[in-house]
Amino acid sequence: MKIALVAQHVIALSNDGTSQLADTRLLELSRSLASKGHRVTIYAQPHSQALPARTELEPGVTVEYIGQADEHHAESDLLAQVPAFSRPLHECWRRSRPDVVHALRWTSGLAALAAARDLRIPVVQSFDSLGVAERRHHLIPRGAGIERIRLEPAIGRSASAVLAGSSDEESDLTRLGVPRRSIRVVPCGVDTDEFNPEGPVADRANRPRLVTVAELSEHDALGTLLRAMSKVPGADLVVAGGPAQAKLRDDLGFRRLSKLADALGVSDQVTFAGPVGRAALPPLLRSADLVVSISEYDPTGMLAVQAMACGTPVIASAVGGQVDAVVDGTTGILVPPGRPALLAQRIRQLLAHPMLLEAFSVAAADRARSRYSWDRIAHETLAVYDTARDAAAMAA
Repeated sequence: MKIALVAQHVIALSNDGTSQLADTRLLELSRSLASKGHRVTIYAQPHSQALPARTELEPGVTVEYIGQADEHHAESDLLAQVPAFSRPLHECWRRSRPDVVHALRWTSGLAALAAARDLRIPVVQSFDSLGVAERRHHLIPRGAGIERIRLEPAIGRSASAVLAGSSDEESDLTRLGVPRRSIRVVPCGVDTDEFNPEGPVADRANRPRLVTVAELSEHDALGTLLRAMSKVPGADLVVAGGPAQAKLRDDLGFRRLSKLADALGVSDQVTFAGPVGRAALPPLLRSADLVVSISEYDPTGMLAVQAMACGTPVIASAVGGQVDAVVDGTTGILVPPGRPALLAQRIRQLLAHPMLLEAFSVAAADRARSRYSWDRIAHETLAVYDTARDAAAMAA
């Protein structure tokens, strides 16, 4: 099968003549599809004139840059850039027709639908995160994102199929008028060779360790966790994320959280570790007794899935993709967001029962392997492609 993955604003980094995708999800999906014998082409708008028009990313995976280089695109200009991307995309597909198109995010969906319209190519859409959900969780400033929120429902209704990352996103899509029959929940996968219970473990003290990964700007969520830590004496918390430690003092989020930790009397329990690279993340997750994922909005639940793949139980906010990922009472615990006393109670209960933690650990690793491996995600994605192709053939 010839598969076109449209990711208009994906950024490719060229180093020593090689290209890498900054979007790990796109890289893993394309690699998994290619490993099953399919030919995958990723279509993107170049962000630099120095990029080659075509490059092989992996065996069976090619990146083609379409349209003029746009080195200074802004969020407010995304919609205006679509025609300049979709027109050459149409010409490219007219010359070499893919069997199916999969668009990632809303502007890619607009471009893909416009380019494929007269060619009768089925278009599958993934949003990753919906504007209405981000607006609901106050992640889009007032007055911003209007065009995106208006257009995403139309994109979903026009696509041959829509891949929702979670049951929560599926519910949002149906409320927006996208037919439920055209929606399939296919979550983001995890590399179970990289994230698994075996392998190096980061150094730690003998005290119980909690780990979270979050941007320090997530003040409300991290504030909830710090308040919970004040009721979990004797435990350490590692907060990974934010600027490098040398620049922490200049970060407003760190200063606010540090002040709160001082006021709560937990400064000696909390370590702000700064950003953690990809290679260092699995050892850090393996070192934890519990990973706490307390985001108030998490469309993918990826931190919870990565921790489970490492065999580490999770306490997570019952939001977004985390509701699907964490089997409450089996692989971890789900708690309502913004409930520090309840969060602390659940942490204490788990830390007090090592045998329960061990049972959660085994179940968590098994669930991550069985539900979230890229091999399974690729199989489910291909099944959607086949259904979309069959429907397009019948309509022709």
